[in-house]
Amino acid sequence: MTTLHEPVVTTTPDDLSVWPASTTEPRPGDLAVGGVPLAEVADRFGTPVYVLDENEVRERCRTYRHAFPDTEVLYAAKAFLCRAMVHWTEEEGLGLDVCSAGELELAVTTGFPPERIVLHGNAKSPRDLETALRLGVGRIVIDSPSEIARLAAAVGPGGHQKVMVRVVPGISAGGHEKIRTGTDDQKFGLSIADGYAQHAIARILDQPQLELTGLHCHLGSQITSVKPYLAAVRRVVGLMARLHEQHGLVLPELDLGGGHGIAYRPGEAALDLTALARRVRAELSDACAAAGLPVPHLIIEPGRAIVGPAGIAVYRVLAVKRTGDHTFVAVDGGMSDNPRPALYGVRYAPRLIGR
Repeated sequence: MTTLHEPVVTTTPDDLSVWPASTTEPRPGDLAVGGVPLAEVADRFGTPVYVLDENEVRERCRTYRHAFPDTEVLYAAKAFLCRAMVHWTEEEGLGLDVCSAGELELAVTTGFPPERIVLHGNAKSPRDLETALRLGVGRIVIDSPSEIARLAAAVGPGGHQKVMVRVVPGISAGGHEKIRTGTDDQKFGLSIADGYAQHAIARILDQPQLELTGLHCHLGSQITSVKPYLAAVRRVVGLMARLHEQHGLVLPELDLGGGHGIAYRPGEAALDLTALARRVRAELSDACAAAGLPVPHLIIEPGRAIVGPAGIAVYRVLAVKRTGDHTFVAVDGGMSDNPRPALYGVRYAPRLIGR
């Protein structure tokens, strides 16, 4: 069960600043999202229950498309996925980034175009790859050298599959050390510094059925500063320049991943999307000009930044007890629906409703 160790704080209107924009308090102690009372949701569907504001999800999709007009925006399904979310994403013109055969099949059977889907994963199973090929996924991101031969064999000599390579730029960014994936000491991707990325790319070029379309880079999660993304652009474009010198290779795509930070409590920092879009485009243009390369098509993968501020979780209080200076409030949820407090020590802004 989830436990909260902080004293009860009297709420003010500012406490709703991190809630969905449609949140209202029609009566003291009662909250509604999108005009639907949360107490009514809990009574009808039980708890724990996730509540999403469709209008806000759609608006955040549009905000990304407007901020990055010449960029391919993929919704990172690992943030949250259900059939409704698939419909909203597709209707708002975003692509999808999935990490398993299950996510991929859910998306395609819901009607999402498979060519607009990218498959990730640091340890893809044979079923993951087989499903991706069978359904015609747009790109597969290669995360380890062993995937190259396995994927080439699955595609077959007469087949064709677009792929990208996830590279590690050696940049530390993210809200917690456990979610920083741009450094050389973790399980994702292939390091630029030690040459593993370059070696893997050379092997891919020897597989005619695999078309290398670009490089992929994901720095981590809950990043609230633009600077790490600019550093990543410089390092990845530097690798592109070396690949051009060594192989005459001009890669048409660059995927900068996601990890865009949001606020969970009033006053916390969030990534400035407008500044990110403006400065990343400028940095990419300058770096490519200095390297004598054409500017690649940019891809980004926001997940949490689209769905997080649009949703809440509703729990029931099951027990309250006091031990020393601490008050423990046990609710009917925990590791199964939100492992972040236990894994990363995060804190939220709870509200008591229905009293």
